[in-house]
Amino acid sequence: MSNQNSNSSAKVPMGQKIAFGLGMLANQMFPAALGIFMVVLVENLGMPSWMWGVLFFVPRIVDAFFDPIMGFISDNTKSVWGRRRQYVFIGSIIMGIAFIIMWQLHRENSVNYNFVFFLTWSLIFHIGLSIFSVPYVAMGYEMSDDFHERTSIMAISQWIGQWAWVIAPWFWVVMYDPSWFPNADTATRTLSIWVGIIFMILAMVPAIFIKSKSTQFDDSLEPLTFRNIGGSLKEILISFKEAFGNTPFRKLCIATFFIFNAFNTVAGFTFFIVVYYLFNGDTGAAGIWPTLFGCGGALATTFIVIPIVAWIAKKMEKKKAFLICQGISILGYILLWFLFIPGKPYMFLFALPFFSFGIGSLFTLMMSMTADVCDMDELESGKRREGVFGAIYWWMVKFGFAIAGLLTGVIMSAVAFEPGSSTQVEGAVTGLRLFFSGVPIIGTSIAMWVMWNYDLTEEKARAIKKELDDRKSILK
Repeated sequence: MSNQNSNSSAKVPMGQKIAFGLGMLANQMFPAALGIFMVVLVENLGMPSWMWGVLFFVPRIVDAFFDPIMGFISDNTKSVWGRRRQYVFIGSIIMGIAFIIMWQLHRENSVNYNFVFFLTWSLIFHIGLSIFSVPYVAMGYEMSDDFHERTSIMAISQWIGQWAWVIAPWFWVVMYDPSWFPNADTATRTLSIWVGIIFMILAMVPAIFIKSKSTQFDDSLEPLTFRNIGGSLKEILISFKEAFGNTPFRKLCIATFFIFNAFNTVAGFTFFIVVYYLFNGDTGAAGIWPTLFGCGGALATTFIVIPIVAWIAKKMEKKKAFLICQGISILGYILLWFLFIPGKPYMFLFALPFFSFGIGSLFTLMMSMTADVCDMDELESGKRREGVFGAIYWWMVKFGFAIAGLLTGVIMSAVAFEPGSSTQVEGAVTGLRLFFSGVPIIGTSIAMWVMWNYDLTEEKARAIKKELDDRKSILK
């Protein structure tokens, strides 16, 4: 049996947790900024909604299928720097540079030219994101083997990462305020440079400050020759099958798929609902209200949701914390239907703390629970496969995210909503509102049903850890 989990221990120094959290801030800021900037493609550069859907869908599909390969490479890397750090560093550079270039779009160019240019660089960006994120997430799984310490690590990283969602909505204010920039596409060209450079540097922090043991002489690892990597697809498929055959892990993946991707299917509607329903299509009059929706939700997550989730998980088990938080989020989506009130935009703020429990609790709990599953897998297979499990988990997330992006365009077309138009077909905005509340409620309900019988409890996890420790002591 290979003992590859290098630095795994019970308590992790706060500095290491913060370093991991700064990586999470970068990991969340890039997609957060991307989601904000994407509005420019239809509002200012004239792309039809079907192009918008394709630009969401294709890069994420490529990213999703690259993740398992990256997980295999990361798990089997022999290096004096360990298995993860070098990829985190290289991926940071690729995604930072590609993010800057992909937003250098000009309205003087044709729609087709901008579409192809953006798609090309978006593909490069998402490949860089995969090179960064798969080993980065695996680093987090390896940081501790303690049941509750894992939740603490993920809670702190998610707390730091949530500031991306506090900051990013303010880009809307900058983009659409003529005192800052003459138009939104000019704004994105400039803002992308700042985002790309700053968060590329932050993404490098885990690679620099989270140490790992050398794997240079670990003979249990597969040699990473071109032939082996090319021939590893069969092993990747076998690992995928084995991992997905793990019942608790399969439940985590399916539940995340439905919650995260139901949310993302309709997340792009927020700007349009605030502007077109609350302010009758007047972007100027909407002012900072689209920003306050995103910012308010992120602040609620940061200061209310994550501390409560960490407390509940410690007192009542992770599964119960998940079910409670997702139930509260359903209440939030119901409240948003009633509290979007024209003439009283401030009313939706009262729904945000409830709404935020869904996504705000999801990855804090699921990443901690996936780390528990990796111990269970080691007991059964004799291998440490954080990279493979992390890649498969995020494959589910990204594949669903791609589907969500495509569905966003489909829904907008289905309800006949036309972004950028001063008037909308009767019922179009109401249709967006129905999907905005309905899709996440359905997705969250399915996820709660899937997780109802999740059985990797604290007692079982501690028994697995004890058996692993006993096995390792015998082999010494």
